[in-house]
Formats: sequence, structure tokens, C-alpha cells
Amino acid sequence: MKNLGKIDGRTKLVGLLATPIGHSLSPRMHNLGYTLKGLNYSYLAFEVGNMTLEKAVEGMRALNVAGFNVSMPNKIEVIKYLDELDDSAKYTGAVNTVVNKNGKLIGYNTDGKGFVKNLKAHGVDLIGKKVTLVGSGGAATPITIELAQSGINEISIFARNDQFFHQAEANVNKINSEMKVFGVKANIFPLEDKEAFRREVAESAILSNGTSLGMKPLDHLSIVDDTLDVLREGLVVTDVVYNPPKSKLLQQAEEAEATVINGLGMMLWQGALGFKLFTGEEMPLEDIRKIMFD
Repeated sequence: MKNLGKIDGRTKLVGLLATPIGHSLSPRMHNLGYTLKGLNYSYLAFEVGNMTLEKAVEGMRALNVAGFNVSMPNKIEVIKYLDELDDSAKYTGAVNTVVNKNGKLIGYNTDGKGFVKNLKAHGVDLIGKKVTLVGSGGAATPITIELAQSGINEISIFARNDQFFHQAEANVNKINSEMKVFGVKANIFPLEDKEAFRREVAESAILSNGTSLGMKPLDHLSIVDDTLDVLREGLVVTDVVYNPPKSKLLQQAEEAEATVINGLGMMLWQGALGFKLFTGEEMPLEDIRKIMFD
């Protein structure tokens, strides 16, 4: 193993710009990957919000870093300071990964791709399927856009009847207008419409929670607390939540003999995609999973 965590004059820097940042698993995950692969990189977390984001991005450019990740609350704000966006970032209107290519900062979004990769890694066939997704925020939007490009034929989005509903409308309109080439039909419903929820889930192969409901301190709640009858054998139920490892939704789905998939794989896959963008190397995902989570 060439690199045992030593830093020298040739070490390439990768960072994370977010706040709050103390809970992030990204530094440990990426640095472990560099060590396992023998790569001379170092990943550091920086407490940065919108107010200081422009200066931080210019600092990253000036320091000629390999790249950096962006998390809340900077995923949308950062776009105005970048030189270019790939399609994943253009469609979602948010960036979580920035790569420095010879001084040009290029934005990507690996969140949705990580979600789809996780489904495929669990043997879920998306081709021609219908999906019901709850949520339209920072996690749900890239999931929505990536699912629309994955081969599904229909997606029904449920969002609370507030500002999140407006974002859900924007996501649906984008799929039905700008993304017609993918041949996906997108629908929108208020989460409060329980009958519509029952109908759409009954017609779907996959039910996905793209909200923080089920994550601590909301771990006592589930998106199906009032509609437990939607859960059934053969339904694939996914959750972006990975802490706790089995959310209340997944416990309920397991009791109904549905197939359950938590958000850990999504987190690892989106990190692996960023790792490849930064280094050109594959992240040793399974080794990292075993060391960090088994």
C-alpha cells in the first residue's frame, strides 16, 4: 500500500463545503478510499455557508484543488460561481460535486445517480416500471431527474402542499417538457391526498421516500403511517435514510413482506461516483462498506 495517510508536497486536495458539517461521513469515506488505493490525495471538510461560499470557491480555484463536494445549504448557490455544468447538474438545478479541470470548475450531481446505482446493485429492474416518490427537496429532486432517465415509464410524485409542492411541480414540468426524449410520464399529487397515494402505489413497482421523515429526530415517523395498507409483498420500498439503518418505513414494509432498501448504498454510490471524478480511479466501495458499517 503506497499511501498510509501521509501528506507531502505532491498531495492533491479535495474538500467539502457545507454547514453544519461535523456529522459528515465524506471525509472518512474518501480518505479511507485514498489509503486503500494508495492515492496521494487528502479530503478535508470546511464549514462554509452561502455568505462565504463565493470566496471559498475562488480559494479552491486558486489553490488548484482536484475538486470538492458541496452539501447543504450550498448546492444551488454554488452554480453561479462555476464555469460549466454537466447534464446531471443542469437538469436538477443543483450541484454536489465540482471537478477542477485545468482551472475550469465543472459542476456535477451524483445524488440521483447514486440512488439509481443502489437500486441496480440490489437487483431492481427499472425498465418500463412505474415509481411513486415522496418528496421534492434536495435529495428527492436529483432522484426524480435521474429516475426519469433510467428507463422507467412513469413517475408519480407526492409532496406536501406548501413550498415543496411548487418544487415538485417544477420537477414534473421539466420531465414532461424538457425531458420528453426519455419517454417518461410524470404526475404530481399533494401528499395529503391519501386516495391518490393508495392508487398510485398500487400501480407502482417501487415506492421511495425522498424526505428526511424517518431520520433522527423524526425516526418515529413514516410516510405511510396513515396508509399502511399500500405496503404489499413484491413492492420495492426504498428510503434515502440510512441512520437508523432500518427506518420506521422499512420496518413497516418488511412486516408487509415488501423488499426493503435503505439509503446507505445511495450514500456510498454517490461518493464513489465523486471519487472517480476526482481521481480517475474506482472507489473500493465494498471494502469501505465493511470497514465503516459492518
